[in-house]
Amino acid sequence: MELEEIIKELESLSSPEDVAGMARFGINPQKAYGVRIPELRRIARQSSKDHGLAQELWDYAYHETRILASMVDDPEQVTEEQMERWVLDFDTWDVCDQCCMNLFDRTPFAYKKAFEWSQREEEFVKRAAFTLMAVLAVHDKKAPDEKFEQFFPIIIRESDDNRNFVKKSVNWALRQIGKRNKELNIKAIRKANEIKSLDSKSAKWIASNALRELESEKIQDRLNKG
Repeated sequence: MELEEIIKELESLSSPEDVAGMARFGINPQKAYGVRIPELRRIARQSSKDHGLAQELWDYAYHETRILASMVDDPEQVTEEQMERWVLDFDTWDVCDQCCMNLFDRTPFAYKKAFEWSQREEEFVKRAAFTLMAVLAVHDKKAPDEKFEQFFPIIIRESDDNRNFVKKSVNWALRQIGKRNKELNIKAIRKANEIKSLDSKSAKWIASNALRELESEKIQDRLNKG
């Protein structure tokens, strides 16, 4: 599919009700069609991997076209420069998360950017850092534990960031790393208790929420069987 075809498809699927509801989920509805993720995945499958089309979709600058861009781009052609350009355009949590889980985590720069972006002050840039940590913990099946243990000091360091979209991503990273295997679970629980002792409202929330899942019977049973 070409850009014009995709735009026509999005316009035909547009839902004013869904656009109106986006604001309730922290999503800016100004440039959005209100098309849901399953439909975007269907359109992406029809388009196949196309780096040039991805650039056009991103530059069109609608909520759905940017998510689609992350779905159709070829991670092997993505450069660090492109990642730095795109991350500065993140203005909603879902574009940030979709871009990280569909594309950025499959590039050779994923771990590097997780470290670099965690030191940045922009809310969605920092969120992208911890979203990358979370999705890498799920997707990078062959990575050794050490790849994820190196994230613990960063998670602790940034756990006092009280911004909603940051603290939720820090929590997400801690939980996903701690669910990867039994050894990382033990270490993540230890780090969560360390975070819980910090004099920070966000840190206490991050730790308490993570511990509730990491110590749950469901997770412990799965990890003990694994």
